[in-house]
Amino acid sequence: MGLIHIDLFTTLDGVAQAPGGPDEDADGGFAFGGWQAPLLDEVVGEQVDSGMVGMDALLLGRRTYDIFAAYWPHADGGIARLFNRLPKYVASRQSPVLEWADSTLLGPDVVAAVRELRDRHANIHVIGSLDFVQTLFAERLFDRLTLWVYPILLGGGKKVFADGWFRRTSDSSSRSSPHRRVQCCSATRSPMAPLGSAICLPATRKVRLKLHSTTLRRNTR
Repeated sequence: MGLIHIDLFTTLDGVAQAPGGPDEDADGGFAFGGWQAPLLDEVVGEQVDSGMVGMDALLLGRRTYDIFAAYWPHADGGIARLFNRLPKYVASRQSPVLEWADSTLLGPDVVAAVRELRDRHANIHVIGSLDFVQTLFAERLFDRLTLWVYPILLGGGKKVFADGWFRRTSDSSSRSSPHRRVQCCSATRSPMAPLGSAICLPATRKVRLKLHSTTLRRNTR
């Protein structure tokens, strides 16, 4: 059975809405689209690239698919070549026309369709797609969650864990970019964990407090 990887960029207060650009997702009057851009560095890019090794399918929500389909077919580089050749599966409540090559709309029973994908692919990656991710969380339809935690506080917006809880994981690891600006946390889901258990992410309290204090000083200047 294949693995489903969820890859998200998030802030210290758990916001994962619209990291890439101002027009990515303005739901709820969100005014901070593109918050990730000033904090990107080469190490994060290398970590993202290494995390894509073995990827053989993309699974996306409709909004993220539209953003990717408008950009990646016209881009150059390794990620562009990878995304353009991979099969893409899209979860949507509507019936959109999918013009990006090798794109397939999942059926109305998305949960059953995702389970079938695990029998066809070894490493399926869900990137962004925050609304769709909530369904995967609720149905326990993922195997590994990777969060890139950025040292910034937004105070509002869609969060990684919309319900404010998660279940315990069986294995976790972390890596930092230079000067610990961005903490990369990965956790593998335990299939036997009860609902409502705490998540085990490896970022230490010391690291979190240091980043939190730095952000506050920047925002008060």
